[in-house]
Amino acid sequence: MNRETKRMMQRQGQMEADGSPATRRAPAGGGQGAGGGRGGTRTAGAGGGRGGARSPGRGPSGRKRTTPVQFTREVRDEMRQVAWPSRGELINYTSVVVTTLVIMISLIFVLNLGFGKLITLLFSK
Repeated sequence: MNRETKRMMQRQGQMEADGSPATRRAPAGGGQGAGGGRGGTRTAGAGGGRGGARSPGRGPSGRKRTTPVQFTREVRDEMRQVAWPSRGELINYTSVVVTTLVIMISLIFVLNLGFGKLITLLFSK
C-alpha cells in the first residue's frame, strides 16, 4: 500500500494514523441485526402486491423501516467513502468523452451522407 492510498484511507476514516485499520462504529439506529442496516429501506409496495398479515411499518423481511433521517445519514456516510476524481482527472475524462463523441458523430454523418448518395445514384436510373 503506497502513501497516497494510506492518506486517502485515513481521510475516509478507514485507517488510523498509525496504519492500523479503523474500528467500525455501530450505526446510530442500533439493533439492526446481522444485516448491518442495509436493505431495510424498501418501499411499502415491495412485497409483490400480495396481501398478507404484516405489521405496519415493517418490510417483507420483518425489519423496521429506516427513517428518512437515518437514510440521509447512511447516504452521507456512503458518499464519504466514494473515491471522487480530482479536477485534473475530471477534465481529462470529459475531454476523452467529448473527443470520442465528435469522432463518432463525424463518422456516422459521413457514412450516412455516402450511403445516401449511393442509394440516390442506384435508384435514379
